Amino acid sequence: RSSYSCCYFVLPCCFFDFHGKYSRRQSKKTQYREYLDFVAQVGFVCGFHVEEDCLRIPSTKRVGFVGKSRTYPPTEHALIDKQITQFINSRPTCAVATGDRRVGFKHKDRCDGLCKETVSEPPKDETETADAIWMPSFQPREKVEQIRNCASLPRDFVDEVVLNVASLLLNAAPQQSCCDMQGGNTNTWNQGESLSLREVAEHLNKETLKKLKSEYGGLQTLLKNNHQVFEVLNGRVHIRDWRKEKPPSKTKPEVKWRLSAEAFKTRLCWFFIHHPDGCSLPSEACPYAHGTEELR
Repeated sequence: RSSYSCCYFVLPCCFFDFHGKYSRRQSKKTQYREYLDFVAQVGFVCGFHVEEDCLRIPSTKRVGFVGKSRTYPPTEHALIDKQITQFINSRPTCAVATGDRRVGFKHKDRCDGLCKETVSEPPKDETETADAIWMPSFQPREKVEQIRNCASLPRDFVDEVVLNVASLLLNAAPQQSCCDMQGGNTNTWNQGESLSLREVAEHLNKETLKKLKSEYGGLQTLLKNNHQVFEVLNGRVHIRDWRKEKPPSKTKPEVKWRLSAEAFKTRLCWFFIHHPDGCSLPSEACPYAHGTEELR
């Protein structure tokens, strides 16, 4: 509706209509195929020659649509815009359609019956155009999208959560004897116990949980972001034992080798500072700095 010269590309993913979740209507199709047909239908209704393509991306949702040309001349733009308005206004009532009086429209373009849609008669005093309003209660995204992957949380808050969770895991089990792989001697380094994400959350205060719930992924994302300290596997949280980490493969691409070499000793070792037994690795083997004097 932006302009007659507008073109578009869309990669459908989550199943949403204009006003909420998309409601299925055809059980003979998969949910994905039915939704793709709906998105294509929107393009046809808007007067586009809709082309379908499959992208070369590692995703199960990789079918995209392109609208590069119109099916009608510029002189019919106002008429098509009225048709678009009718289609948009029809969507909230279609899922709960009763025996009310309806008006149908048919698009002459190739749409395999998809563009036959029963739509509600718009109000007679409707004079709004595409420039005035796109649809009722339409709210565009903010110009600057808020980052909500726990990366923008205050550092003090993150450090406090990490300390609390680590203390919880360390105190959940007695110290276990581990074998020092280098010296062959038995030394004690407490790796603590593993707990489920739910068990960990139950021990955090309400204010912390409320703050985490406003972020995408919440507690799990924060713990995964702190890769140095924690390992999250199958919904359970473990303290990472760096002695069990595999050394970098020599078959690694050169770029990854260079990046890992550049990051070596650029951050302080959390275990050296906070763990009661210190770091499980000697200084020369640990990728993190054991004290500020080692920082690069």
